[in-house]
Amino acid sequence: MFKSLIAMLLTDDGQGLVEYALIIALVSIVAMVALRALGNGANNSLTNASNQLS
Repeated sequence: MFKSLIAMLLTDDGQGLVEYALIIALVSIVAMVALRALGNGANNSLTNASNQLS
């Protein structure tokens, strides 16, 4: 099984698979960073609104 995986990575088809995996990983990382940044901003806004209503 390991040999077939190495063979697939060395062919053009394997290269495309690796490229798609890298793109998915990059998009996931960007999404996590964006959600983290937006999450803090939204939390701060809701906290400020709640404090002003109290």
